[in-house]
Amino acid sequence: MTDRSPASLTEPETLRRPPAAPAAVFGGAREFHFERHHFDLIAGLLYQLAGIALAPHKAEMVYARLARRLRELRLPDFDAYCALLQSDGVADEIGFLVNALTTNLTSFYRESHHFDFLASTVLPELRELNAHKPKPRLRLWSAGCSSGPEPYTMAMVLVSAMGADLRRWDARILATDIDTHMVETARRGIYPLSGATGIPPGIRQRFTTDTRLDGEPAVAMGEELKRLVTVKPLNLLEHWPMSGPFDAIFCRNVLIYFDRRGRMQVIENFARMLRPGGYLFLGHSESLYGVSNLFRQAGPTIYRRE
Repeated sequence: MTDRSPASLTEPETLRRPPAAPAAVFGGAREFHFERHHFDLIAGLLYQLAGIALAPHKAEMVYARLARRLRELRLPDFDAYCALLQSDGVADEIGFLVNALTTNLTSFYRESHHFDFLASTVLPELRELNAHKPKPRLRLWSAGCSSGPEPYTMAMVLVSAMGADLRRWDARILATDIDTHMVETARRGIYPLSGATGIPPGIRQRFTTDTRLDGEPAVAMGEELKRLVTVKPLNLLEHWPMSGPFDAIFCRNVLIYFDRRGRMQVIENFARMLRPGGYLFLGHSESLYGVSNLFRQAGPTIYRRE
């Protein structure tokens, strides 16, 4: 990833800041004085760093998440915190800001029809296309993987659907996220047992082992899955170091945080990274309508590269 220090955060003229929050949410009896100009500066930084436009109603969320940080840093108010964000040599704090304000909601087998389509349509197509190749290549990408349930679900589907034939494939799953804390969690591949209820019992028994996490029951992803999944930090609005092509990309419930310009940029790059006929999976509330004509719809929130 590129340097995120404040010195590199000069705002291009083509970017616009998200709308300022209404003054009514500010002031009042708070532990830390929080005003409109604090929100505007923080929202502007997040927009420049990640392309995420904080809506006005998110002001309370911003205060709640960052107030904890002020306590940890023993700062007296948001004036001091904003001054810190604009000072030199605080790349770590900028990283914390992005992590703190990035929503990470995920689960195993979430929107299960996508994984059914992967098993019933995408993988059989690839097997037919590569039936006579001795070592065919297969690449999947979980873009915005959060803490990792999505790419590990993809790996479970891949191993289950391909069976012994998978051994002749050069198969890899790339998992990326802007939140470095989530990247580390995904690399560890250990989840509370309560968060693994979406995994069918037979699949969970086959691919995971029982363990403990912070003293509570947990499951660990097996080595068969972890060998398939590579987890890396990536900002979708910055340089993409990989070359592709990918056979399928999952980018679900990520585009909703970008403005129209950001969405168009990311979708255009996805199209470039997908092989012709490759598939793009979006979240249940996302669509390519009015965003791109490079895809045709193949199913509910499933698109195929023309």
